Amino acid sequence: MERRKLMKAIAQGGLTAAALGVVGGCNNPTNSPTGSTGRSDGALPTLEWQMATSWPTSLDTLFGGAKVFADRVALMTGGRFKITPRAAGELAPGLEVLNVVSQGAVQCGHTASYYYIGKSPVTAFGASLPFGFNAQQQNAWLYEGGGLRKLQELYASKFNVIQFPAGNTGAQMGGWFRKEITSVSDLQGLKMRIPGLGGQVMGKLGVTVQTLPGGEIFQALQTGAIDAAEWVGPYDDEKLGLNKVAQFYYYPGWWEPGTTLEVQINLNEWNKLPGEYKAAIETAAHEANMTVLSRYEAQNNEALQRLIQSGVQLRQYSDEIMAAAEDASFALYDEFAAKDADFKSLFEEWKQFRSRVYAWNKLNEGSFERFTYAQMPS
Repeated sequence: MERRKLMKAIAQGGLTAAALGVVGGCNNPTNSPTGSTGRSDGALPTLEWQMATSWPTSLDTLFGGAKVFADRVALMTGGRFKITPRAAGELAPGLEVLNVVSQGAVQCGHTASYYYIGKSPVTAFGASLPFGFNAQQQNAWLYEGGGLRKLQELYASKFNVIQFPAGNTGAQMGGWFRKEITSVSDLQGLKMRIPGLGGQVMGKLGVTVQTLPGGEIFQALQTGAIDAAEWVGPYDDEKLGLNKVAQFYYYPGWWEPGTTLEVQINLNEWNKLPGEYKAAIETAAHEANMTVLSRYEAQNNEALQRLIQSGVQLRQYSDEIMAAAEDASFALYDEFAAKDADFKSLFEEWKQFRSRVYAWNKLNEGSFERFTYAQMPS
């Protein structure tokens, strides 16, 4: 009887260890070769990492996503693994997070991947593509459609980095303009802060595009260095004070229908981690991904009402602009696919998944939304 109990306990322990190994190695291009702890004595190490971010601390939802991630890692490791998020500019400029993590100057970062399309256009897939996925569809593609696995393979080979989704802004707004925009001709020569592939599409429509970190947008608009800017949505845009320097607020943000933020980790540092710490990172990133999205969904409408009450004029992009932007977006994708094999491979998978998930959502959620939204008072 005692022998059977002992064997049962050993078997249960083996299952637990195996489960940890599966969680720690899920989607990882490289796993620790030294077992679950990475140490021969089985003890878990005490680690302190620094995290560069692209966000000022005043943006409590974006920077807060990094804090949610770090706090959960610490809690799940009994305080042995401490990660300290730093505001943009403390460890690296806001648009240089991937660079310093790739180089190993900082162990990890929290950023938006489309800031780095100059290094490779495939990075845009990790954040958002114009006329792409909403937040739910983006998560489905990343977690269950093979998107994250393929992106992790590309990040490992191109940047020596492994990344995990760690926040989503939901559908963004279409930006702040100092004058009304009704047609494509109104965009000609306009100076606008807009990153990623959305910026390149705007460039095709005649806009002079600039990429600025969030903390610099207000001054650029105030001084006239730019004529327009997009950031995230009402909650963050109000915090940046953009309503004080631009009057017209456009929607929808067709270039970012569901933008993912991500935790980026230097691959050499990742490979040193015990399996338990890898599992903690993946779990914490999942939590941050859902927490950031939930906070924005809860906060944005109240912020929007405050902006309108302050005198902001809400405007919808015209069908002409939307159609031109969509055509320019897919023309841009074809251009990238023609000269970049990695982009082409990922885009083909993304496009096929898009067709399937759009068809399903149009039938199910789309029909529900069309009916219920039509019943709402204007």
